[in-house]
Amino acid sequence: MSEDWLGRWREGRTGWHEPTGNEGLKMHWPVDSQASPVLVPLCGKSPDLLWLADRGHEVVGVELSEIAARGFFDDQGLNYEVEAIGALRLYRAQHTSLSIVCGDYFEFDGREFAALYDRGAIVALPGEQRPRYVEHTKSLLAPDALRLIVTLEYDQRVVDGPPYSVMPEELSRYWSDLVRVGEKDDIDTCPPKFRKAGLSEISEVFWLSR
Repeated sequence: MSEDWLGRWREGRTGWHEPTGNEGLKMHWPVDSQASPVLVPLCGKSPDLLWLADRGHEVVGVELSEIAARGFFDDQGLNYEVEAIGALRLYRAQHTSLSIVCGDYFEFDGREFAALYDRGAIVALPGEQRPRYVEHTKSLLAPDALRLIVTLEYDQRVVDGPPYSVMPEELSRYWSDLVRVGEKDDIDTCPPKFRKAGLSEISEVFWLSR
């Protein structure tokens, strides 16, 4: 999984990336939320990081690929500093409360986050890896942490991930207090391989903690 992810960034095979950010985040993130810091696992170079930071949150993304981490700061025109933290590297913006920790997500610890934004993490992992991801994520969150999680729902008999379909019954096993707050048809913006395989319907679903 790690080598495949790094290879995708090296080769520019990043069909899941949203250059203008995720509309569901802008629609469903609570406007009055003061929750900070916000954890964004497997963040890629998503402009959602800056959207959250611009709303007063301290934002910490975690990303395996240094190409993605550097690409984020270059795309957004942000100056940054780099610091080694054990096996991880910290990319920290100089003039806003935003950083990306680069390395293995499962080696990242030592913080308690007041909020989670997962747009591309749980759907990036095959089923056998998702329970471990969830348990590690829970270990990083405060007990009452705000959570906005974005999943995909589609027929994996037609085409397989990544990104993978994560159905409601599975997600509810991990977090029973999530509420489905919205969904939209994502077929026009999903990675090209889905349409090439003949998939005609895919839903992007937004879940928010109560």
